[in-house]
Amino acid sequence: MKKIVQSPGSATIINAMATGFGSAFGISLNNIIDAEIIDRPNICISDINADTKLMYHCIDKVLNYYNINKDELDLGIKIKTESNVPLGSGLSSSSSISNAVTMASSALISEELNLKPLNDMEIINLAINASIDCGVTITGSFDDATASYFGGILITDNTNRKIILHENMDENNILIYMPNKPSLSGSVDLDRIKLFSPLVSMAFQKACERDFYDALNLNGLIYGTVLKFNNQIAVEALNAGALASGLSGSGSAYVAIVTDEYVDDVYDAWSFLEEGEIIKTSVNNNGTKFLE
Repeated sequence: MKKIVQSPGSATIINAMATGFGSAFGISLNNIIDAEIIDRPNICISDINADTKLMYHCIDKVLNYYNINKDELDLGIKIKTESNVPLGSGLSSSSSISNAVTMASSALISEELNLKPLNDMEIINLAINASIDCGVTITGSFDDATASYFGGILITDNTNRKIILHENMDENNILIYMPNKPSLSGSVDLDRIKLFSPLVSMAFQKACERDFYDALNLNGLIYGTVLKFNNQIAVEALNAGALASGLSGSGSAYVAIVTDEYVDDVYDAWSFLEEGEIIKTSVNNNGTKFLE
């Protein structure tokens, strides 16, 4: 038995670190998980470019949910991965991986052992718990996880893991600027970030009013300043015609939402900045899904 799951990354509208409330949207950079049942009691992950520790934790969470002792299991799971989501860049690579592995492994186990399948929120919460256990998230990243899982725009209460709003996003181009030498000077300082919570709350209110582009711009400016990134990257994109641009997550990726008319202009504007990679993709409103 085999399951193939595709799970997109996401980009930030509001970073939840300052207030516990966040917003993100799906982007069409994906992790693809190819998982199958094998006839020996072993969990095998054949990948060298992803967080295998996180993937093992996701499978353990599923087994624990079903009260299955993996040492007594007479079958196993083999997983292969394929990805074009940059790791550690603020584009929800961990949420994407954990969603995909949890969805695939839970589907395999429930079908093989004739158990009740997990629902959407159970999959998301197990995936988040695995991410917390691995230390790959500070806030639980409920906004990132739900944007990756459901696609479109999500506004969330991360502290209580509640969805405030979910809707499709206008299908524009997404340009991503990845500096080769990001200017982040150290680890994330939550106390320093929370000093700016009143400003982040203003940006969050704009998101709640569906003024998503201004919310993204303001959030990016705040976090880019606090985390000591180069906000000129966003300014150049806006000056070249982007609808919105700002730092995604805690960096180092900067995201720009761009109509067809201005894609070349924004691309050219970023080409003259410090050395870095420019990735072109699109909005994802479909979320995490089975391919097979």
